[in-house]
Amino acid sequence: MNNMIRLILGAGFAAAVAFYASSIMGHGAHAGFLVIAAVFGAYMAMNIGANDVANNVGPAVGSGALTIGGAIVIASIFEAAGALIAGGDVVGTIKKGIIDPAAFGGDPMVFVYAMSAALLAAALWLNLATWLKAPVSTTHSIVGGVLGGGIAAGGFAIVSWGTMGKIAASWIISPVLGGVIAAIFLYIIKSQILYQKDMRTAAKKVVPVLVAIMAAAFLTYLTLKGLKKVWPVIVDTFSFLPHTKKPTFLVALIFGLIGGIITYVLVKPKIVSRVTGLGENRADINILFTIPLIFSAILLSFAHGANDVANAVGPLAAVYDALMHATVAKKAAIPLWVMVVGGVGISIGLALYGPRLIKTVGSEITELDQMRAFSIMMAAAITVVIASQLGLPVSSTHIAVGAIFGVGFLREWLDSKNMDEKQHKLQIEVKKLDAIKKELEALKTAEDYKKQVELIDAQKRQKKKVKSLKRSLRENYVKRGMVKKIIAAWVITVPAAAFLSAIIFYVIKGFAA
Repeated sequence: MNNMIRLILGAGFAAAVAFYASSIMGHGAHAGFLVIAAVFGAYMAMNIGANDVANNVGPAVGSGALTIGGAIVIASIFEAAGALIAGGDVVGTIKKGIIDPAAFGGDPMVFVYAMSAALLAAALWLNLATWLKAPVSTTHSIVGGVLGGGIAAGGFAIVSWGTMGKIAASWIISPVLGGVIAAIFLYIIKSQILYQKDMRTAAKKVVPVLVAIMAAAFLTYLTLKGLKKVWPVIVDTFSFLPHTKKPTFLVALIFGLIGGIITYVLVKPKIVSRVTGLGENRADINILFTIPLIFSAILLSFAHGANDVANAVGPLAAVYDALMHATVAKKAAIPLWVMVVGGVGISIGLALYGPRLIKTVGSEITELDQMRAFSIMMAAAITVVIASQLGLPVSSTHIAVGAIFGVGFLREWLDSKNMDEKQHKLQIEVKKLDAIKKELEALKTAEDYKKQVELIDAQKRQKKKVKSLKRSLRENYVKRGMVKKIIAAWVITVPAAAFLSAIIFYVIKGFAA
């Protein structure tokens, strides 16, 4: 599919959304602003699909468990399902509570300008990040957009800087937690299966336990994140559940434990039977993790659609509510058409532009196989569960990419102990460098300046050779250039979106005057 066709299909979706928004408001006052916000919301949803969803399926694709086509079909279906089934019916009008709605002075139109600016700014930044092949946080993008629009509308005093500080902390917390947890699980797989003399016997014991832990983690994650917005409906249907506004950690943990035990009982005999027919090598053991990876991609996509669709439709729902009721509220109902815009838009964006970031996440940071991808998916679920319980601010994008970093750096550390050809060559070159240094030291008291100059030049050349070999060894595991680019994109996401939003706010306000 060429770029022109993608552009036409994306524009067609935005046009359809604009037409429907126009039919709702008719020729009423400020009807045009709902159309504008709806188009911006559709554009934002497509950019979430193009950038953020790659984290859910990228590792599975990179490992070979799923093809790109299969991943797009799975993610498109379950992202939309998560948004429409479990996306909830009420959303906070100001994402993360970073701005007090009362600060808009009761003027709904200023609020409409700010939210519209936030949507477009976040979408533009995501579009640029996708083009640069940098997976960034869509939550941070919309937070930056709301921040910039709010400051432009009411000044710096209306911002909750404490909340912003917590969000900034997630830039470090999320990738570090994800990386550490992914590295731990990969180390367990390597030490308990791959480094054992009888890999098949070890796999029969360890793989069912790991799959059961994954099931428990994902069910806990899904309960906390994927069902929290429809929990009151679930509680009304199943009266034996505790009547709370959202699932408690204890309830989610119980669901997870029950699911993990059931999974172990069902999976254990199948894995034992499967392992019996496999060979005694890494490639055969990898096959055992393929189906769990596919299920993890499904569950992550569903939970992401349910939890993050508000990034696309939250400000749009807020604009709709402000225009319909001529007031600024802290909570706004999400009409079905707005939720459809979010769910379908994410799926369309993924189908049209998702492969670019899926390839980046799956294969352009470090080399993945099923075991490594399994560790990454485990980290994605477990980190969110831990962070939710501790009240830590985390980003699902930063967790997933941090987990990929963790897997890559663990491989680098473990393999550095083995003597492969490059490492042997590096040792030889280091010894040559040491010999030059010793010879140079011995000549310091001599008056053979010509020889000293020759040795200094030789030392410089040898240092470059050693440095080049070290770099080539590292690049086999984690591509440093990608790491630097992605971290830089993370750091500037909030300020970049905020700056764009402030400019767009003034432009919209100027045209409306």
